[in-house]
Amino acid sequence: MKEVMIKAISLSNAKRTFMSVMLWLVIACLALLFSPKALLEKLALAEVVTQYSFIIGFGLIVGAAYFLSQLVSFVADESIQYLRQKRTVETIEAKVKLLDPAERALLREFFLQGATILALPQNELAVKSLLHTNILEKLGNERHYAIQGPTAEYKISMAARIYLNRDVLRLPAGEPTQEELSHLLKARPHFISGLVQPRKHAA
Repeated sequence: MKEVMIKAISLSNAKRTFMSVMLWLVIACLALLFSPKALLEKLALAEVVTQYSFIIGFGLIVGAAYFLSQLVSFVADESIQYLRQKRTVETIEAKVKLLDPAERALLREFFLQGATILALPQNELAVKSLLHTNILEKLGNERHYAIQGPTAEYKISMAARIYLNRDVLRLPAGEPTQEELSHLLKARPHFISGLVQPRKHAA
């Protein structure tokens, strides 16, 4: 892990250094090409600029092309990110309207247990479905058990939280009555009682 971080830092530093070099190249070429002739003569650069004007112009084109490519790359990345986020939100909105009882019961557990992170069975159909539709996020910490199979830690994604209100999850508006509490307990996922939740935080 440390080696990966060192490589990433080294690559970032190399990119930053190269960008600085290209920036100074553009500035130098602009200064040489567009400075007043009188100033160039005072600096004894007039003959140099005349003799190597093609190379200076080519350097300016290369530098400008580099920064233009960086701009295009940035705009493209931002557009892809925007479209990806938009598609994620659309997927979540569509899924929230079609939650089945098992998926709704699973999501209720985060609220019933007051937890932001739950250990859940990876092979459970409801878990797979909610993960695939971006409602759940897998955090890792995978464990394998002989009886209940592999588990991992999950949380409700930030994009999905605003859609999961009490009405959607069919939770009581206030303090649940004994009858409502009994109904919620009966509707809990069958695998919850067999799982040990490693970490709990206030939701």
